[in-house]
Amino acid sequence: MGRLLRQQKKTVALAESCSGGYIAHMLTEIPGASAYFEGGIIPYHNRHKAGLLDVSEEVLAQKGAVSEETVAQMAEGVRRQFGASIGLSSSGIAGPSGGWAEKPVGTVWIACATEKGVRTKKLQLTADRGLNIRLTGISVLNLLRQELANISE
Repeated sequence: MGRLLRQQKKTVALAESCSGGYIAHMLTEIPGASAYFEGGIIPYHNRHKAGLLDVSEEVLAQKGAVSEETVAQMAEGVRRQFGASIGLSSSGIAGPSGGWAEKPVGTVWIACATEKGVRTKKLQLTADRGLNIRLTGISVLNLLRQELANISE
């Protein structure tokens, strides 16, 4: 991943809610990450999604924090805040509680924003919190890989 980012002269910023900084950890444990990693925000509470990342209060009220619209705005907002080429985001219900019929535990939305637009993806993961955080991190980095390799699903 780092090689592709350096080759393409791209930088990344993160807005992580349900992954709680795990994706930043995954990126920064690679030597040389400072060449492409701008930084991240962990807006766990909705007021920070709105205040720091310009997520619409209306979207949060109508669609909720765990929605395609929210992660798209989070990814765009973090990209702008850090002046990065790419903004990545995650928001979901890691568990083991907090879910309901429409959004059960393990429901996660992720996004990747670039100057070309925003890619989003819904994940339906497990009831295991730690596993959900790890799978979210892997899925976000895979979304980034697809963007860099110009692969569409």
